[in-house]
Amino acid sequence: MDIFEKIGGLAKRRGFIYPGSEIYGGLAGTWDYGPLGVELKRNLKEQFWKSMAQEHENVVGLDAAIMMNPKVWEASGHLDAFSDPLVECKKCHKRFRLDEIANKKSEAPNPKQIRNPKSKIQNKEGETHCPECKGELTEPKQFNLMVEAFLGVIEGEKQKVYLRGEITQGVHVNFKQVLNSTRVKIPFGIAQIGKAFRNEITPGGLTYRSREFEQMELQFYIAPKDEEGNKWMEYWKAKRKEWYVMLGMKEESIRFREHAPDERAHYAREAYDIEYHIPDVNGSDKLTTSDSAELTTNWKEMEGIHHRGDWDLSRHQKFSTKDLTYFDEETKERFIPWVIETSGGVDRAALFFLMEAYTEEKISNDKLQISKEEGKEETRIVLKLHPKLAPYKVAVFPLLANKSELVEKAQSIHDMLKKLWMVTFDARGNIGKRYRSQDEIGTPFCVTVDFDTLEDDSVTVRDRDTMKQERVKINDLGDYLKNKLNS
Repeated sequence: MDIFEKIGGLAKRRGFIYPGSEIYGGLAGTWDYGPLGVELKRNLKEQFWKSMAQEHENVVGLDAAIMMNPKVWEASGHLDAFSDPLVECKKCHKRFRLDEIANKKSEAPNPKQIRNPKSKIQNKEGETHCPECKGELTEPKQFNLMVEAFLGVIEGEKQKVYLRGEITQGVHVNFKQVLNSTRVKIPFGIAQIGKAFRNEITPGGLTYRSREFEQMELQFYIAPKDEEGNKWMEYWKAKRKEWYVMLGMKEESIRFREHAPDERAHYAREAYDIEYHIPDVNGSDKLTTSDSAELTTNWKEMEGIHHRGDWDLSRHQKFSTKDLTYFDEETKERFIPWVIETSGGVDRAALFFLMEAYTEEKISNDKLQISKEEGKEETRIVLKLHPKLAPYKVAVFPLLANKSELVEKAQSIHDMLKKLWMVTFDARGNIGKRYRSQDEIGTPFCVTVDFDTLEDDSVTVRDRDTMKQERVKINDLGDYLKNKLNS
């Protein structure tokens, strides 16, 4: 069983991620976040906003509309360039993106070949066939990824609009309004988190490639000078990598990959991906930060950092006929700013943080407290999520669910702690099973109320990662947990 299967099973069983509309057979490429998943995503977005907006005086926020005037997408180039080459099997009629066929080859694909819709991707023997049934493939055809919608109440008179394919353009069309309504000066940035939609040909990999997804971005405006571009590209590359590491990803699990000139998006002067290395839960795969070709399929894009030049504002100025230039009061220069962009997926980040945190440990069952048969080993599944990301920070238990005095005391502690953090209460099963249940969803600390608590007003606090237990006075519990969670 690979990591996608293990995470998918755990995510559904424990309420992180559900298949969308499942009782009706589902809808490919759509996902619903359950009680734990919505907390994980909320924590991720809060940490992004804190890092990018709260901690930078020259960054402000925006929340743009999902539907915009269709001219926005004409100006941005999405209606012409936002497409993927698509092939169809003549035998099984399954459709594939051309780059997916290339990735199944025994040799590394040529980026020019992938981007050329007239080309065929061949295997080592020069044959072109379906990766599923080996049937013959059609010639590639362009497939537009924009999702159409229609506004209006009268059939035949409805206006065609698009659900945004990216959240980026909502920032650029508001550039002048942000400039005029705030005190920002270049260099400055606009941060945004929001939903986007793409008519993906072959969604898959759980939430990795979806038709509805959430992005977290920064559009950072700078003077059109090469030294400024180089300076801010390096700054935001370092900041974004630092963010992932700070929240628990290992240094060796992430890397930068620079786009080749013929691989870049139509707007990019320079482009890097922050890639995550998909772990092998069986332990046979050694992580590496090299660019070796054999690891290409193990490294997956997590976030893009792009030098967009003046593409966006110059295009919107041309198509809207509105002045989108910036006047620098110090240099007395007027110019169209360049843009440095950081663009990450909330859903991809959540998925990869789950993968990074997923751990299987062989532990003697006396440590797990689930059996009287000492010395026997059991497998403990634990999500070692960073406390800032964990859906619940603390779980509170009474030692025995049938002792009202323990339950009432535990409930009072739960009520006290829930004013500080997301906290859960559990009185099901024995204490060992409760610990394992909380380990599996990543809860950093468990607090147990026992009979000694009624005598000395102390509780047992158990650490998720070390499984060590410590007695703490109830009066000191808030400060104790605050120090642990923030350390």
